[in-house]
Amino acid sequence: MRNSARKQLQNRSTKSRLGTLEKKYSDLVSAGKKAEATVAYTLLSSALDKAAKTGTVHRSTASRKKSRLALRLNKVK
Repeated sequence: MRNSARKQLQNRSTKSRLGTLEKKYSDLVSAGKKAEATVAYTLLSSALDKAAKTGTVHRSTASRKKSRLALRLNKVK
């Protein structure tokens, strides 16, 4: 298997996982479940950092998303 194909598969898998984690986090925030959303935020934040470290997403993009997700979490009562 070519390196580019292998990296493409890995990147797609990572981005799909990020989307799933983000959707789960969003659902928890909109439901007002702050405790569970905090745990989900921690998992999502870690996944974004790892994706940025490997170059799947740009580090600025990961940082911006984490910041906006934290703002949403802080608005939850």
